Amino acid sequence: MKFTAGNLNKFLFFKLPSAFISGVRVKEMSETRCVVAVKHRWMNQNPFNSMYFAVQAMAAELTTGALVMYHIKESGHKISMLVANNKGNFTKKATGRITFTCNDGHLIQDAVKKTIETGEGQTFWMKSIGVNEKGEQVSEMDFEWSVRVK
Repeated sequence: MKFTAGNLNKFLFFKLPSAFISGVRVKEMSETRCVVAVKHRWMNQNPFNSMYFAVQAMAAELTTGALVMYHIKESGHKISMLVANNKGNFTKKATGRITFTCNDGHLIQDAVKKTIETGEGQTFWMKSIGVNEKGEQVSEMDFEWSVRVK
């Protein structure tokens, strides 16, 4: 699969339908950056008239996971990936369109290279920031990824 926004959205439809139904969509993808947006609506709301935290987590995780998938594919090796840990901070009510951005693609190459060389699992943290339409940060999510040669 070529890593484009359109192909990743097809991947969501078939492999992560709950994210697709919730409105999570990839907007931009490169080797160092991934941008995902989701709009607050009835399907993904919480009882407090804002976006449910799990929907924000799906969108944020996708920004990091898509980058990990990209770098694994580029390596040409069979490598497993898994979220080992995560943490989130919610600073403002998430309403309207929320855009999550991860700029940590550069962190993955070193971990993939080390797991290929040593055969040992490698872990690294990646950050995704969610902002509303006014550019105000609504949440910040960190994901610890683990990669290991199969």
